[in-house]
Amino acid sequence: MAMRILAEMGRMLGADRLIPVASAHIDGALYHGDSGVHFAERLVAGGARVAIPSTLNVGGLDLIDPDNVKADPHRHEMALRLMRAYETMGCRATWTCSPYHAGHRPAFGQDVAWGESNAVAFCNSVLGARTNRYGDFLDICCAIAGRAPRYGLHLPEKRRATVLIDSSAISPALKRLDVFYPVLGCWYGSEIGGEIGVIDGLPADCSEDQLKALSAAAASSGAVGLFHVAGRTPEAPSVAAACGGGAPARTIRLTPEMLRVARDRLSTVAGETIDAVALGSPHFSLEEFDALEALLPGKRLRIPFFVCTGRNVVAELERRGRLAPLKQAGVTVVADTCVVVAPILPAKAGVLMTNSGKFAHYTPANTGYAVVYGSLADCVASAATGRVLRDEMVWQ
Repeated sequence: MAMRILAEMGRMLGADRLIPVASAHIDGALYHGDSGVHFAERLVAGGARVAIPSTLNVGGLDLIDPDNVKADPHRHEMALRLMRAYETMGCRATWTCSPYHAGHRPAFGQDVAWGESNAVAFCNSVLGARTNRYGDFLDICCAIAGRAPRYGLHLPEKRRATVLIDSSAISPALKRLDVFYPVLGCWYGSEIGGEIGVIDGLPADCSEDQLKALSAAAASSGAVGLFHVAGRTPEAPSVAAACGGGAPARTIRLTPEMLRVARDRLSTVAGETIDAVALGSPHFSLEEFDALEALLPGKRLRIPFFVCTGRNVVAELERRGRLAPLKQAGVTVVADTCVVVAPILPAKAGVLMTNSGKFAHYTPANTGYAVVYGSLADCVASAATGRVLRDEMVWQ
């Protein structure tokens, strides 16, 4: 059944053959309706097992702290059945959109089959492995067969940059701030879409978390599966290398005004009050928890404050004795899922503040909340007062 689906999809996509893949990241275990449950359970009934190492994206429930998700009985039952079905097929119960934080890091040049938009962009752009944007439920078929259609980003010639983004007009100080990268990603996805771009002028030591934020915002605002950062990402030691030795077809000179427009698009309201804060899309890393904890002393969080992360990070926080102090400070740590795909936020609609470009993109449609974008420091300061506080000077 899985091979039939792959073969037919390969024909539709124009692939000449199927190729072996080394691993998979499965997005299809997130509950969107009963049909997905029936599909997975039919695979289980047929004895399906994954043939390659396969991690699982977020599910519809928090299995560590079930009270975090306020699902009705039917949704709870079906979401749990779906999650258990994928575990039965041999998938690793990571339940995170950041599998690279949980040790799933394919090698440079390795062909894999990943789902989940930020994970795909990170896998291609930061790790240098090769995957297309495999959606539900093609991802599990690839994992069962150990094969994927040979097309798109599996082909070296389809990975070459054709658009150069010159960021030399942007302040070096701004480029070092975490708040810059979701905004850059929002602009990139909206402007570049499905084309392959190379960004020139970013710091050579920009962190994986910064590139993670760029990946997520770009992939949620546009059909981005791969971008290059000259001097930082594996296929782009230089602009020329990213372009395959040739010249880009076009060049875009990024300006502060372009960034301010992109930043403003990440907020849907300009009011002064907020009702909740949500961080962690993609899931928070230990280093991001370090930054959050540095901002918390002396502050009393007055509104619901959610941080979504992987269970591997929760386990490490608990091992280090850091989980209880976070909860005492008013932080609700959510594992296995996130606030835009599960009923976690307070039921009444309101205004959500976030430092995540992906949360900002999906929150209004998925939750009914309006959204305000700000830095991590802005989010903590605003949660301590109940009203929006943002440092505008960084964008001047």
